Amino acid sequence: MLRNGILNPQINSLLSRVRHTNTLVIADRGFPFWPQVETIDIALIDDIPTVLDVLKALAPNFMIGNAWMAEEFLAHNSHELTGTFRTMLSRLSFEPHVTLKQRVPGAIGLIRTADTAQYSNLILESA
Repeated sequence: MLRNGILNPQINSLLSRVRHTNTLVIADRGFPFWPQVETIDIALIDDIPTVLDVLKALAPNFMIGNAWMAEEFLAHNSHELTGTFRTMLSRLSFEPHVTLKQRVPGAIGLIRTADTAQYSNLILESA
């Protein structure tokens, strides 16, 4: 029995299949469903968990290279929240939300959260 780290078996399975340069999406509660991308829905109630919660849980064991968020995130959320993402992700880039969504079909999987922060979707590339 796992006693620490990621306890969710579906997320563990998904993470074990992400290889060098593959991408993983961590999405907010409003992100569209993509039938061709394996989706693990962990939304419980508003903001439990958030994209940041999932990132913090994955970061110790996931080699993160590039990361992308929507530039609209910057205009709709606090500087504090934006700063937290920037601190955690040294290679974070912002691009239009429409462009960000074009990356989704190539992802190995998508973890849907209950995050209510607007445009808080995140795409991580494995280093």
